[in-house]
Order: sequence, then structure tokens, then C-alpha cells
Amino acid sequence: MKDRNENRLGYKKTKVGWIPEDWHGLHLGSLCIENSGIKTGPFGSQLHTSDYVDSGIPVIMPTNMLAGRVSKTQLSKISEEKAQQLKAQRCQTGDILFARRGELGRCVLITESETGFLNGTGCIRVRLQKSKVYPMFMINFFSTTYTKNWLERNAVGQTMLNLNAEIISAFPVALPPLPEQKKIAEILSTWDEAIEQTHKLIEAKKRRKKALMQQLLTGKSRLPEFAPSKGLRSFRFFDLPEDWDCPQIRDVAQEYSERNTDGNDLTVLACSKHMGFVESSEYFGKRVFSAETSNYKIIRRGYFGYPSNHIEEGSIGLLLSHDIGIVSPIYTVFRCNDSIIPEYLYAVFKTDTFRHIFAISTNASVDRRGSLRWREFSLIRVPLPSIKEQQAIVGVLNIADNEIVQLETKLKALEKQKRGLMQKLLTGEVRVSL
Repeated sequence: MKDRNENRLGYKKTKVGWIPEDWHGLHLGSLCIENSGIKTGPFGSQLHTSDYVDSGIPVIMPTNMLAGRVSKTQLSKISEEKAQQLKAQRCQTGDILFARRGELGRCVLITESETGFLNGTGCIRVRLQKSKVYPMFMINFFSTTYTKNWLERNAVGQTMLNLNAEIISAFPVALPPLPEQKKIAEILSTWDEAIEQTHKLIEAKKRRKKALMQQLLTGKSRLPEFAPSKGLRSFRFFDLPEDWDCPQIRDVAQEYSERNTDGNDLTVLACSKHMGFVESSEYFGKRVFSAETSNYKIIRRGYFGYPSNHIEEGSIGLLLSHDIGIVSPIYTVFRCNDSIIPEYLYAVFKTDTFRHIFAISTNASVDRRGSLRWREFSLIRVPLPSIKEQQAIVGVLNIADNEIVQLETKLKALEKQKRGLMQKLLTGEVRVSL
């Protein structure tokens, strides 16, 4: 941690840094239950795919560690008999589990509802002396950059950093008196609750937008100013209102294959599954493209592009962030004609229905490398209402997007506020009133 308290009256220097005089700088091992406080998951090669069952005892793995809590969406399970055979460790309320490798510092606090879960392979369980340590305080301490940096410095291994019980035991902790630990945890939990509620609102808004897209972009629901159609026209993947068209992509768009033959120094772009077009170097954190870009394709504002070998994953973008850029030669680039609004077509492409269509079309492509080139892509049909209805649909979806962006901005602000508060409270820079 950064020593903001250095040489302050009432503070002392310890292995953790400068902390209040009535705090203690201790190793984590001294705060754990004697003999059984720190244990690694027992399974390793003893557990095989055939040991997992649909109904049994949940096993916590590093993949289940999410923001200090156990994610229950993909919990593996084993039978009671197998657990007894392996002498598997059952978690108790207040236990903290660390991931042994990968993203060091990732950990979860076991709540009352998770007692009985098993400490799986790849995890290290920490069981604290509750007379000395308040677990909610400690999980906040473990989520600081100080913890992550210390673990990375002290981990072992060459190709992949690993932790073990000895390293975890030696971890230095700044520990206030127990009443102050509880008060700090209570204050930080207020931010946790606000963050969690905002997360839930964002997910709810995203589900609502997804449902809106599925309904509006196929004509299952019509906006009030557009009368419901009296009949439907059936196509391979959807039934559309009879006043809608369903042209092939080649009827509403044209491929664009201009190359950067002059070798101009243009921004190299990449298309991500969720974010659309991004600057390649910024997205990957390094240069992954060729130094020679004369064969790269030029893409302009309002044009579409997709990597021909990844479109089945939903990687297709509409360029709105730059006036001009270049993309790898593996990309297919195209532009719309006046019969369709680019933002409307982009929303269509982002539906689950079209991800399915792209996957089927890729599998059926004559290109044996699993690519979907313009020749096959352009044959796909798209639902097409009037320009006026396209504009109205885009307007509704833009409102939904703006609501999500506002909540995401709020979430970032809350997370930043909590980080700042943690820095002050967990170093004793600011003391709480008891």
C-alpha cells in the first residue's frame, strides 16, 4: 500500500507499511485456526469427468470466484460417497478461498448459504480465528491492489505463477481492533450493496433491450404509430408482417474492397464480439498486426466489417468511432444502400437469431477453413420494414442503450468511490467512529 501515513503522529512503521499505533502488522498464518487454518483443495488428478454428477455436493473452483462472491451458475458437483472417499473439505461460514493460479488475488468469502460446499482443486482455503478477525473486513483487505501486487511478487513458477499454503500464510496484514474491523466492513458494505443493485439494474436493462430487439426487429411487436399487420409472410428463420420485405443482404448492401495500397498510416481496427470496432493496439494491449499494411482493407464511417472466420461468434461491427481506418485482409467490409439504415441492420445482426444464422451459414460454407465470405454472407435474408419504421425502432433501441450507459457510468463512479474509501479505511489514514 502507498504510505500516506508516513511519519504521522500516532502511526508506526510495520511490514505492511505505516499504520495506526493501535493496529497490528501480522502474518495471515497467525490469524488462522491452528493446524487446519490454511488448506489446499484435495482433488487434483483424483477427480475425473466421470465423477461429476447432476445432483450432489457443490465443488467451488477458481472459475466460480467472482467479485468476492461465489458464482453459482456453473458449479460442479460430486456425490456424497466420492466426497467421503476423498476426505473432501467442506466450507464453513467465514472461510475465504483463494485461487492458486491464474489471476492472483482472486478470492471469495463463504456465506451461510454456502456452508457444506467443497474446496475444489485450484483453491486454497483460509479459516480465520473469529475472535481476532472479522471475515468481511478481511475479504475487503484481500481485494486491494496491495494484496494482488504482494502475491504476484511472492508467487512461484515460471510459465504460470502459483500460490501455496506457505505463501498465503506469510501474507502480511494490517489489522485494526475487532470493533473497528466490523465498522469498516459495515461502511464498505454500503457501497457493495449499491454496486450490486446497479449491476442488477444493468442486467435487467440489457435483458429488456434484448427482448425489445427480438420483438421489434422481427415485427412480432409493432410501435404504436405502425398498425399491426393483418397477415404474416413465412421465411426460413422467421415470420414477418406482410408489409415488410425480406431481401438478401446483397440487395441492400455492397461489398467494399479498397486496399491501403499507398501504405497510409491509418488506425488499425479490430472487431470484438461485444464492443464492435476498437483500436487494435489498445484492445489487445500490444501490437498484433503486421508492420506492412498496404494489403489491409480500408473501412470508413458507417461501413460494416467482420472477420470472415469469427462471425459465428457474433463478431461483426459498424464503424461509428472513426472516419476511416484499416482492418486485416481476412475481414469482409461492406456498406448499405439507401433502402436500409446501418444502425437498424447492425441491431438485426446482433440478435440471437442472426448469431444462429451466421453459425449455420458458416458451417454450410464451401470454404473448408470455416469462413463466411461475402458470396455466402450476401445470400442471407434480413427483415426489412419501411425506412420510417426502421428509424423509429433505432430510436427506441438508442433510448435503451442510453439508459444502460448511464447506469454503467454510475457503476464506475461507485466502484471508484469504494476504491478510494478502501485506500483510506484499510490503511488507517481515516479512522472510523465506534
